Amino acid sequence: MAYQTFRQEYLQVPPVTRAYTTACVLTTAAVQLELITPFQLYFNPELIFKHFQVWRLITNYLFFGPVGFNFLFNMIFLYRYCRMLEEGSFRGRTADFVFMFLFGGLLMTIFGLFVNLVFLGQAFTIMLVYVWSRRNPYVRMNFFGLLIFQAPFLPWVLMGFSLLLGNSIIVDLLGIAVGHIYFFLEDVFPNQPGGGRLLRTPSVL
Repeated sequence: MAYQTFRQEYLQVPPVTRAYTTACVLTTAAVQLELITPFQLYFNPELIFKHFQVWRLITNYLFFGPVGFNFLFNMIFLYRYCRMLEEGSFRGRTADFVFMFLFGGLLMTIFGLFVNLVFLGQAFTIMLVYVWSRRNPYVRMNFFGLLIFQAPFLPWVLMGFSLLLGNSIIVDLLGIAVGHIYFFLEDVFPNQPGGGRLLRTPSVL
């Protein structure tokens, strides 16, 4: 009975969100069980381009560290905002959502060549949060009961929280930057005088 309920709830999750969060959880489980190590997953341009370990272009987005507070925090935010985007502004537009993933991942990989980051999944989560927050500007947020603010401030609040925890804010800034580029090209520039839609989902998707 419990299995049937879980299966039903699981299958109700939109496909892109379901696939990405499942991949992240399974990757973390594999590391916890010592089937693989983080050294086989992390972003390393030399190993990717000189030794053709191309899987690292994907796997560095799937590992959020060992199971603990940081992992759970990231998984909750990833699942929540990925699902809200897919069921909200991307409802019925799965191909466009996949294209946003590909576009954001490509930009982050390029930026990753110039910053010292070995896993880009957290920055990708911040990108999803940023896009959702800009598309829902009037939603009021409550951060752990301590702060109440409008949704567009959420990425900056998360960056401040990272700073308080002693984490590098490069991750947050990268996610905000890529999220802003996507939001500008998709939502702002097409509505400007002389503007146009530069991002078009390939028909193959």
